[in-house]
Order: sequence, then structure tokens, then C-alpha cells
Amino acid sequence: MVALAATMALSATFTLAQSDTVPTSGPAENGSPAWFLQSSSFDPAGDASVTADGGVTILPGESKQNPANLAACGDAIKSICGGQAGSGVQDCLFANMNKLTGQCKSDMDEQLAAFGGILQYACRHSPVCGNRMTNGVVGPRQGVSDDRQRVEWKQTMGYTYTYPYAVPVGRGGMPSVALDSKGDLWAFKRSPIGTPQLYEYGPDHKLIRSVGEEVIGHAYKAHGMAIDAHDNLWICDVSSATVKEISPDGRLLKTIGESEHRGDWDESKGQHLLWQPVMVAFAPNGDMYIGEGHANESANDTDSPDPTNKSGAARILHFDKDGKFINLWYGDNMGPGHFYSSHGLAVDPTNGDVWIGDREEFRIVVYTANGEFKKTFSMRNLVCALNFDNEGNPWMASGQDGQFLKLNRDGKVLGAVGNGMGIGTGQFIEASYFVFDKNNDIYAGDTSVGRITEMVAPKK
Repeated sequence: MVALAATMALSATFTLAQSDTVPTSGPAENGSPAWFLQSSSFDPAGDASVTADGGVTILPGESKQNPANLAACGDAIKSICGGQAGSGVQDCLFANMNKLTGQCKSDMDEQLAAFGGILQYACRHSPVCGNRMTNGVVGPRQGVSDDRQRVEWKQTMGYTYTYPYAVPVGRGGMPSVALDSKGDLWAFKRSPIGTPQLYEYGPDHKLIRSVGEEVIGHAYKAHGMAIDAHDNLWICDVSSATVKEISPDGRLLKTIGESEHRGDWDESKGQHLLWQPVMVAFAPNGDMYIGEGHANESANDTDSPDPTNKSGAARILHFDKDGKFINLWYGDNMGPGHFYSSHGLAVDPTNGDVWIGDREEFRIVVYTANGEFKKTFSMRNLVCALNFDNEGNPWMASGQDGQFLKLNRDGKVLGAVGNGMGIGTGQFIEASYFVFDKNNDIYAGDTSVGRITEMVAPKK
């Protein structure tokens, strides 16, 4: 009788689960706008060209981000990499370049050049080495064709879209923009080697200057960018492991980190290395924070032979306004007070709290200015970038979900700007680092598309 009752209960539970349906939309409630699901779009991964009116054309040919041709490396995979399969094979071969021969070595040398000549190591033995596959897809934010549904919020804020900036034609997305005190817009582009990556536009939207490799070198993975109180520009290169300070007239003033040497910051040893610097943010008192750690999207390095590079977890570095090191704290992946990556980074202008966007985990983690944990809140969208508007309200960019979301300080979505993932008007393949002007107009690039979108707020 007991067995029969247990079987009936199990059957009832299964029937209920089978009859449940996943909602595809929801009404406006509790101050949040209505939401709905929208399909993903094809990601050109920087292989796109932008027309004068902001339109996008997908360019032919393969992106340099595509996996290497491993056909000639079968024997090496068996003998060196233990016959493993999947995404770890390429990492293994990169880490053992000195053991490769023949066509396999030639193919891997070619792929290494495409990555800027910087060795990548597999992610092993670290808190941030999780499962890279989700339902057969690499990473939780990636969609295959149009199969991944993304949460979009109904736009009720009245913003409109324009494309007044002429971006040089060519491959490479525009991951970040920044505004200085004069109203000049700086844009950081993932241009090919030999092409300028840093551009300054005046308030009239016309190009003032481009800063070439002879000044700043080549950023192998151009990423976040911010401007300090003196109008100096700070740019992050994830792959070269540097943060560089650029003067308002385009001169290199300072480099933090050692180019092409990812590693740990150890003040006691005088070791001042960076590891995947993603974004820079400034506090009202002038203190600077550097967010490091790109999660499973990037190499982890804990198995590298380099003794200066062993920590293997996302981290935040804190400096005072004079550049003196204050402290650092680590993410260590999961649980209260932890974060898996530091893709988003902003400082609350009202109290100096440090907001961290843990993109792949769909959450925001908040610390005090001195690195003490305060709170975590989960989001329905990817937390790609964070910023505060002129009234001190928090906003986030939702990456491949293609919107910019106005939040309250508990993470509730109050409004949305953006038409979702895509290359059409008001759309973004990856909505990333963004800024506000004095009118709360929003300016943003697109990590996978080399164009700048100006989102104009309604007139009050």
C-alpha cells in the first residue's frame, strides 16, 4: 500500500511537471515594464562593415576568432594531449608549442599569429573553471542560429536612435566609448594590426584625431575604457594584460602591467602584473578600480609554467587618486559575496560602492569602496556593463540581449532602451560599455559591430 501511494505521488508530480509551460512574456508590474522573449541573431564576430548611415553589412570570410585547423595535429593530440576532445585541445596545443612539428606546428603558428602572438592556456584547477558547455552551446550567453530566447523589456522611456559618427570602414567591433569634459567622444575599436584603434570625435560628431599603434601599440583585445577627472583616457587590453593612460591630446602617459605577460599583482614582491584587465572605473574621490577576469571566455593560466601567474580567479584592484595601490579582492566564483567575472564595473556616485557585473552568472555584486561585500542580486539578463546616469541611477548593458536597462538599487528593471540582438536600427549584437552626456543621452558601441549608436532621451 505504501509502495502504491508513493508511485501515485510520483506519477502526479511527473504529470504536473509535464503540464507546466515556460512563460514567454509577462505584464508590467511593481514598477517594471512588460517583458517578452526574443530570438537570437547571428553574431558576425567583428566581420562587419558600417555604412555612412549606420547600416551594417556582413563581410565575407572567416573571423580570426574561429578555431584553428587541427587536421594535421592528430598525432600530437594523441601523444601530447592524451587524445582529449573539445575546446581544451586547442588550449593544450598552444601550451605545448615547443613540442609541435611539421604541418601541425605551421598551422598552430598561424593561429597564434591571429591571436596576436600571445599564448593561451587551458582553464584547469581553478574556482573559475566550470563547464564551458550549456546544452551543447559554448557559454550561457551564446546562441546557435536563432534557437536561444532572450528576455527583452518593453521600451517605455521614449529614446530614439541615431548614427551620427562616421566609423572607419573595416573589420572589428567597437567595445567601448567614453565622453570627456569637452563633450568629445572617444571610441575604442578592435581593428586589425596596422590600423588605428582609438578615435576622438568632437561634439559636432566629426573626427578630431585617431591614435595609432606608434603611440599605444596594438590592443590585441580592446575592451573597456574610462576617462578620469583630468580628461585622461584609460584603455584596457585583455590579451596584452595592460591598462594604459592616454592624455587628452593623444599621448601615452602610463602603462600598468607588462605587455603580453598576464600575471598576479603582489605588492609584497613589487610584482605589478595584470590578468585579463576588463574595465576601469573611478570613484568620486578619484580612486581607481580595475576589474580583472573574463571567466571561461579566456585562458585561465593556472597550469602555466609562469610562477608569477597562479591565482586564477577574477579580481578587483584598488588604487588611490595618485596611483598608489590600496588593496585587491578576489571573486572565487560562487556563493554570497563572490563573482565569477568582473565584466561590468562602476562606482556608485552617491556612496562610493563598487558595482561588479558578473556577466555569465546573470548577477550584480556590490561591495563597499574598501572591498567589503554588501549584496548580490540576480538579473534576467546578461550583466555586460554598468554605469550611473546624471541623477545617480544605476544602469546596465545586457550584452547579447541587446538592451540598456535602468535599475533601482535592488536590481529591479525600471525601463529599457534597445531593440534587442541584431544589426538593425537600435539593435546590438553585444550592448557593452556605454556613457551618458549631460542630457542623459546614451552613447554605445557594439563589441561585434564597428558602429556607434546615440540613443537620444526625450525632451523634458
